[in-house]
Amino acid sequence: MSNGHREKQESAPEGWSGFDVHDFQRRIIAEFRANHGRMSGMFEGWKLAVLTTVGARTGQRRESVLGYLEFDGKGVVIASANGADRHPGWYHNIRRNPIVTVETGTDTYRAIAAVPPGEERDRLFGRVIAEAPGYADHQARTVREIPVVVLHRIGPRPGEERVKGMGDWIVEVHDWLRGELEALRAQVDRVVEGGADTIQRPEPDLAQQMRAHCMSFCGALSRHHGGEDAAMFPMLARQFPALAPALAQLSEEHEAVARLERDIQRLVDAFIPGETDPVRLRADLESLAQRLESHFRYEEETIVTALNATAPAPNYG
Repeated sequence: MSNGHREKQESAPEGWSGFDVHDFQRRIIAEFRANHGRMSGMFEGWKLAVLTTVGARTGQRRESVLGYLEFDGKGVVIASANGADRHPGWYHNIRRNPIVTVETGTDTYRAIAAVPPGEERDRLFGRVIAEAPGYADHQARTVREIPVVVLHRIGPRPGEERVKGMGDWIVEVHDWLRGELEALRAQVDRVVEGGADTIQRPEPDLAQQMRAHCMSFCGALSRHHGGEDAAMFPMLARQFPALAPALAQLSEEHEAVARLERDIQRLVDAFIPGETDPVRLRADLESLAQRLESHFRYEEETIVTALNATAPAPNYG
């Protein structure tokens, strides 16, 4: 390994018989931590980082010493394995679980590791080899395309205020939709409490109010999920392969959500004061609401962290 090959050797250097890779790595990590990232010997002057991942097969913490670059305020590491024909183990780990810990010697932070595809990867790799030309040699040694991995910090840098992210905005949308649905429930509760035969119709008509709330709720729900399927989910799936199965499931669930939306609309449209059983209406609405809430929770657990780390919330002025 020569200066400019900014990645720790993951296999024994040529001619080093009996080389213990794991012991070598442990010693490098110990020196790195003891000296706050400043290295001596063969790594003197190199900018390194310790990347802690979760093993794809074992579920155990795995530490790797890697060359570390920074572009546009984001950490970047390269899955070159010194030009080997296989991706390094840590790369397989982030494809299973993209949440990592990054130690630079002066800063330690949690991040979500993204794998930019296609033209974005090529553009980044061009920047990489301009700064660390040894990676071009690594790519020349193998037919596999060496991945560039971008480390999106989770949370603000020390001393900085937290900026609202796209994930926060999604939760806000969900909470607004929850509020609209709760208002719809409350109106049905009024029907139940008053009895179907003794409804006093306020102005505007109670049934009209219910329909107005439902149209507002259902219209917002449709716009929100249509936007996710059209743009957000495909973008996340490309950058975060580990999220792809969950995102595919969410997209399939959106078809079910659309049916729930229509069912809510039909429930309210069919309401006739004095004729419709309000208790049954309330039970049916509650069942649909619980199914929607289950979807919202799963969506928030799956994508909010990735969205907050990769995109700011939209600014509507």
